[in-house]
Amino acid sequence: LSDKLPYCIRILLESAVRNYDNFQVTESDVQNIIDWEKTSPKLAEIPFKPARLVLMDNTGGPAVVDLAAIRDVIAELESDPKKINPLVPVDVVIDHSVRVDVAKCADALKQNMDLEFSRNKERFSFFKWASSAFNNMLVLPPGSGILHQVNLEYLSRVVFKADGVLYPDSVVGTDSHTTMINSLGVAGWGVGGIEAMAAMLGQPMSMVLPGVVGFKLTGKLQDGVTTTDLALTLTQMLRKHGVVGKFIEFHGEGVGSIPLPARATIANMTPEYGATMGFFPVDQVALDYLRLIGRSDETV
Repeated sequence: LSDKLPYCIRILLESAVRNYDNFQVTESDVQNIIDWEKTSPKLAEIPFKPARLVLMDNTGGPAVVDLAAIRDVIAELESDPKKINPLVPVDVVIDHSVRVDVAKCADALKQNMDLEFSRNKERFSFFKWASSAFNNMLVLPPGSGILHQVNLEYLSRVVFKADGVLYPDSVVGTDSHTTMINSLGVAGWGVGGIEAMAAMLGQPMSMVLPGVVGFKLTGKLQDGVTTTDLALTLTQMLRKHGVVGKFIEFHGEGVGSIPLPARATIANMTPEYGATMGFFPVDQVALDYLRLIGRSDETV
């Protein structure tokens, strides 16, 4: 039956089946996803538990502060505050504090980073404490790179392995361009801080079961046509079609000719065409990219 579902809906279905407890995720939730073609036009609500979270320092900071505050309350109640930890892996990338004060000299990078650390000392010290205080939390320091590139090249699992179970990677992030990860076959999109906090505490996110727009690609780009040309043309077409709140799934023989960096550009534009995801299912291009970024043969 699931063979008839778009790949992006199958990821929602797998998550619901794996997390089924007939309390947070019920049998009717699973059935709604299976009957996606009938239920999505009726705006059926479903619970979704992402496999992990990515936070950036500006919008992710308050979520980490909330966790620390919960620990304070637990300590006041004379219980063990160390019991309070994220229930899913959380990666914090500190990349939104960058400013360029110094340029046109050999040590510009060092000078700018020194200024960044001095301006943000209190915040950065807090994140450093959080990285060792909480289980299931990784903090990537300033200078590591841009959140979405780090997510694509370093943090993406594509396949999760936990307790002897293999399941698809999925992620929500506190940044609208989290969708860039869709280029690698990972379901993901941006959310607000309250939704991120709920996911950190193991609560399912409530979402409307989305409609899916299939985008069929044929042929290949002619010489001289750039990735930017392709991304802007797709954006124009999708805006005209109307895809707000929907998942876009790219398919067709033309997909295989689009390299992963170009896919990342298209997926990164998802907020610009108004969709929730711009999804490229895992294929040979994705597998080749995993080898390129040093993933093991076992992972591939």
